[in-house]
Amino acid sequence: MARWWDALLGRTDPVRPDLDALFALPSAAVSLEAAADLAPTGVGSVCFRPAEGGAFGALERDVVQLLAAGGGPPVEESKDSYGYSWLLVRRAPDQVGDLVTDLHAVNSSLEGAGFGPSLLCSLVSFAGRDGRRLALVYLYKRGTFYPFAPLPGDRRDGALELQVRGALEGELRIEPDLGRWFPLWGAPGL
Repeated sequence: MARWWDALLGRTDPVRPDLDALFALPSAAVSLEAAADLAPTGVGSVCFRPAEGGAFGALERDVVQLLAAGGGPPVEESKDSYGYSWLLVRRAPDQVGDLVTDLHAVNSSLEGAGFGPSLLCSLVSFAGRDGRRLALVYLYKRGTFYPFAPLPGDRRDGALELQVRGALEGELRIEPDLGRWFPLWGAPGL
């Protein structure tokens, strides 16, 4: 009966995040380089709302140690002006697959420990020889990607974002609601 009311009132179930969608990024990176002359920088990050309590702090330390123990580079931790935590991972630009595996491990660890609702987004950075910058952003709660191309002065390169959307629509699940293409000013790694 409740499903019937939900359908009648236009309510839908929230989209379940599919962290495995991150593994489509290496292929998308090749397409992005061909279509927009943007190459991976080897930098990615995960943003989450820190939870209170020792269990979350211990989990965050464990994730950082896990990535370092796996032969990866040290993970950089930071907080932004809104109080969100960021874990920044660096790899060689040609190691997009390893970078995505690291980001997936961070997300999966937080989700597996019950902190999935705290996850906000993950991003992988790209740059052009002409100085253009771009991030492919994965919205955890929507299960979608969107491009974010910052310009100096807290402006966006909307034309580039739309070009990237067109180039990657068949490879990534692109967020259809442009109002959810949130600017990530000052995001670590961008």
